[in-house]
Amino acid sequence: MEQLAAWASAFGLSLDANQLAQFAAYEALLLAWNERISLTAIRVGHEIRIRHFLDALTCATVTGPLDGRALVDVGSGAGFPGLPLKILYPDLRLTLVDSVAKKARFLELVAGELGLRDVTVLAERAETLGQDAAFREQFDWATGRAVAELRVLAELLLPLCRVGGHVLAQKGDSAPAEVAAAGPAIAALGGGPATVSTIRLPETDKAHYLVLIPKIVPTAGRYPRRAGMPAKRPL
Repeated sequence: MEQLAAWASAFGLSLDANQLAQFAAYEALLLAWNERISLTAIRVGHEIRIRHFLDALTCATVTGPLDGRALVDVGSGAGFPGLPLKILYPDLRLTLVDSVAKKARFLELVAGELGLRDVTVLAERAETLGQDAAFREQFDWATGRAVAELRVLAELLLPLCRVGGHVLAQKGDSAPAEVAAAGPAIAALGGGPATVSTIRLPETDKAHYLVLIPKIVPTAGRYPRRAGMPAKRPL
């Protein structure tokens, strides 16, 4: 885990001994549970630290400090990027969302085993939460990693952001094209112009991209549409 700390430091992020111990425990749980349910195709600790832990932590290079902020991570799966950001910023108010109940149970276990407080795990569809007054426009940040193309993801995430908040999407090579295609959808959902930051992880030959979308006006009440519609008929 000392290598993880060094990699994080290269991005201007600091991890102390307790945080590194939490990451070690997280890695062990991820590897153990991955034998029972499909959480990640990456099954080597070294690769988990780069492609999952560090990759998630790099979100902090564009969010800035998140202590005291409310963040919802949609399609969280094995907890990325939400749980690493919670380890980095212990006072982050984190909500993890995954429609698969087994994955939600894993997320609850990790939060409990790592002693992470103020973590809510929901086995629910983002479309449903986006129309629930308890969650709609309640978050400073809404994140998504490997969930859907940006037109779809914007409809899932922007309704959850408060005005003045932001969507943060982690994307691969398709990011520039997705941003160009998603402009009208983002505007219709209350978002402002997207910006893209390039991230290069150690020991990898491909760039990753962080797509940042500000929420500038409230989302129209008809969005998000009912479950499945954003993906079936993207805006």
